[in-house]
Amino acid sequence: MPAPRPSLRVASDLPTAVPGVWHADALGTGPQPVLPTGHAALDAQLPGGGWPVGALSEVLQPLAGLHEWQLVLPALVQATARQSGAVVLVAPPCEPFGPALQSQGLRAERVCVVRADSAMAALWAAEQALRCQGVLAVMAWLPQAQPAALRRLQLAAAHQQQLLWVFRSVDASNASMQASQMLQASPALLRLQVQGLALPGDAAVAPGMQVQILKRRGPPLALALHLPGCHPQLAQVLVAQAERRRAAQEAASALVARRQTAAIRGAGAVLARPAQGGRPEGSGHALDRTAIALAR
Repeated sequence: MPAPRPSLRVASDLPTAVPGVWHADALGTGPQPVLPTGHAALDAQLPGGGWPVGALSEVLQPLAGLHEWQLVLPALVQATARQSGAVVLVAPPCEPFGPALQSQGLRAERVCVVRADSAMAALWAAEQALRCQGVLAVMAWLPQAQPAALRRLQLAAAHQQQLLWVFRSVDASNASMQASQMLQASPALLRLQVQGLALPGDAAVAPGMQVQILKRRGPPLALALHLPGCHPQLAQVLVAQAERRRAAQEAASALVARRQTAAIRGAGAVLARPAQGGRPEGSGHALDRTAIALAR
């Protein structure tokens, strides 16, 4: 006689809260420390309500150097205000503008830029920075990093409990396919895809960022988040500038249209002018016929 099979309890039969057990249909909670991102809409969708500390956060975007600072600067300002330590930038695509960072609260002397002449050198520099006790956070641009290398960075960040962002490029034409392929092999605890929101033609809203959460400890998020891409006052300036540019383009188009209409009317008047000087109508001078041909 076969032994009776043990009965299995489905998730609906389990208590809502079990110590040490995470329900996959809810955002993960646990001992993982976090730092608020500075964007309330993003914090509401992240486990614990912020960037994971001591873990890898991976950011994908069509072009490097576009939205990194808008995304992570509020958190860096909070982190540097609370504790000492340097913010290390490894192989950034653009030189950071110190006065702009200082105006937002990140002092230039807290930022250390590391240049690398190869992908291997950049990876080595990022790993060494994470192993330094005097480093608070690392921002690394590593487009060619393999999963094994990212796993080493993850372990180094966990050992020193540092903030770690790795920025990688993804082709905008097939971003969803590339992101899904990279997602399967990435050890990142958090994975985001960021792209800009262009200024609309009517300048009705401010420019910003569209953030899609590709990987998190929790249920998938189908809808993308819209976050502000710059300071509200700067956004107003950009919107006003776009409105002035649109008005100038419309005025220029109207001026060109008026000039074209006036030229057509002038050519028609030349063709319809009656013959003068006693010449029969339609038998103008040769120079007149040349002028008419040029007008046409």
